[in-house]
Amino acid sequence: MIDANMILEKMKNQKINYDTVLKKMIKQWQAEKTRPKILIHTCCAPCSTHTLEFMCQHAEVTLFFSNSNIHPESEYLRRLHEQKRFVDQFNEQTDKHVTLIVDEYRPNEFNQMVIRRDLADEKEGGARCSACFTMRLDLVAEKAQELGYDYFGSALTISPKKNAALINQIGMDIQKIYGTHYLPSDFKKNKGYERSIEMCKAYDIFRQCYCGCVFAAKQQGCDLKKINQEAKAYLKTSQVEFE
Repeated sequence: MIDANMILEKMKNQKINYDTVLKKMIKQWQAEKTRPKILIHTCCAPCSTHTLEFMCQHAEVTLFFSNSNIHPESEYLRRLHEQKRFVDQFNEQTDKHVTLIVDEYRPNEFNQMVIRRDLADEKEGGARCSACFTMRLDLVAEKAQELGYDYFGSALTISPKKNAALINQIGMDIQKIYGTHYLPSDFKKNKGYERSIEMCKAYDIFRQCYCGCVFAAKQQGCDLKKINQEAKAYLKTSQVEFE
């Protein structure tokens, strides 16, 4: 397997383009005529759209839905259902065999972490987001090691609202702990984000208005009561069980 550090070492003293790093890795896979097994964390169906479309050309991809940060639970279930629905339709239309692993929903663990570390009032994109990225990347790395994947990565880098450089730095640090390699990426590059919007329209995918956590939602002035009502109505229409 390719350790991205070897490529990054050659890019010293220059601004790192993680999309370029990924392309160099893909070029090596092609030269070796290999299709690695990759476990990619997905936060929602929209972020997984172009990510899957691109990566399935070069690797065997499994998605890992691990998002205990999402609040309320009805919204979590709505996003999970949209993710499942998209994967099923994507496989049907492309003849791919992408699988989806769903982690346990543990919102109390995320909320307690935020409160314990005094991150509740952090601005969006600040230390709270860094802690959230770290928590989820750690979980996908752990699962990748457990199941024997060659690489772990994240679809979060497709969002222009997320700090791709930070996400990649965290991933590279977490790689040091586990027996699997991190997959650098910046999926929004090469009009990847624009393509994700096109695919959302083509697959009729719900696109949420906030990242997921209750702290960010309140800071952004989101009407959580309305979101909860809309999510419950969606789940009822989709015949998804919700207590």
